[in-house]
Amino acid sequence: MNILLIAPSSGKWRNVGRARLFNGKTFRFSLLSLLTVAAETPAGHEIRIVDEQFDDIPWDDPVDLVGITCMTALAPRAYAIADAFRARQVPVVLGGMHPTFCLEEALQHADAVVAGDAEGVWPRVVEDARGGRLRGVYRADRPADLAGLRQPPVHLLKKGRYSTWAAEATRGCPHSCGFCAVSAFHQHQHRRRPVDEVTRAVAAIPSRFFIFVDDNLTADRDYALRLFQSLAPLHKRWITQSSLEIADDEDFVQAAADAGCVGVFVGIETFSDTNLSSVQKTCNRTGEYQKKIRLLHRHGIGVEAGVVFGFDQDDPTVFARTLEQLDELEIDMVQVSIFTPLPGTRQYELTRERITDRDWAHYDFHHVVFEPKKMSAEALQAGHDWVTREFYRPWRIARRLARMIQRPRGLSVLPFAAAINLAYYGRIRRWGIRGWNPAREMERYQESRPWSAGPAPSVANL
Repeated sequence: MNILLIAPSSGKWRNVGRARLFNGKTFRFSLLSLLTVAAETPAGHEIRIVDEQFDDIPWDDPVDLVGITCMTALAPRAYAIADAFRARQVPVVLGGMHPTFCLEEALQHADAVVAGDAEGVWPRVVEDARGGRLRGVYRADRPADLAGLRQPPVHLLKKGRYSTWAAEATRGCPHSCGFCAVSAFHQHQHRRRPVDEVTRAVAAIPSRFFIFVDDNLTADRDYALRLFQSLAPLHKRWITQSSLEIADDEDFVQAAADAGCVGVFVGIETFSDTNLSSVQKTCNRTGEYQKKIRLLHRHGIGVEAGVVFGFDQDDPTVFARTLEQLDELEIDMVQVSIFTPLPGTRQYELTRERITDRDWAHYDFHHVVFEPKKMSAEALQAGHDWVTREFYRPWRIARRLARMIQRPRGLSVLPFAAAINLAYYGRIRRWGIRGWNPAREMERYQESRPWSAGPAPSVANL
């Protein structure tokens, strides 16, 4: 069979890899999810991978089976692609987080849905498709064993397209943060691939720099330490995701640095302990942020922080405060998000009655889809955009990069940090992200209103 595997993209991200001003390549690394599916495909089939950030859909090419993976924000585009192929009498299989959590919805657009990991079930899907007997939902009896994973067929990807190669050592996260679909998808389990297999896979990567796409690489400290010791002789450079628990002790951070870690994405989320408690993010303590960030910096590890606006305790003053706190922590890069109740999460159920937007395309962490408690939806959107623009002003970028050079191993961290900072800046320019500070607008209103004008508007209305 001719099998077409598709990573959909929508809106302004579609074909962004071809742009001159802002090339989405900086935010894209080799598609390990589809490469994993390709690796699991039985021999004797022709496989093609299409990434819509770069490619057009080959609608008229001969295809016997289409596989599409998607998260929630890409579900509408995935469904549109699926519907178009099914109209051409081509069977379609959907997989990924959103189809897993919204099975009945996904089945309206597909001949079959893979729920959970593809390993262990994809070969059955292919054989059933070849026999014309695709059957609804395919779900593995247990989470996939990461031992013995096949090497991803990277030759299926066009050279020079992605910012770096990807590797995987672990899957899932043991924490139970109420807003996290990743943890829910993996049933709050943290699975580990044998260290020797990971080391061989990393050694085979043809570049010196790569990324671990793990959800929380350091969740199992004993495993992570063994992995670091095994990676150190390879002299590679890499970045990853982790909770701030990576910086619980200095020896562990030193081991990560010695293994080649030059950057880590950590979900700070908020500077409010009340907010953290409301979403069960127990691994974060705001009073420890500064100590842990400084420890990572001392060992030459850059920090990209994820921050989220729209928690129930957030009011219009949260935006300026957060920007000031990010500057004080000397955060190197930041991913600014809007609180988004994703299907499958605890917060989706708790927020269900306040959801105002059911268009999945807006569930991209950059649109307000629910009614906040202490500000208007307009203020939340404006504040999110304003912090994004302010953090990536050229003078702030220049200050961060100059400061980085003064740190240990700063020159090792600089290339990827500069690339990400400038990519965010390009994204802001290309898409016209501006916003405004809701708290400042309220101040201006109060300063300008006559004493006889009546009461000032509530912060909830800004």
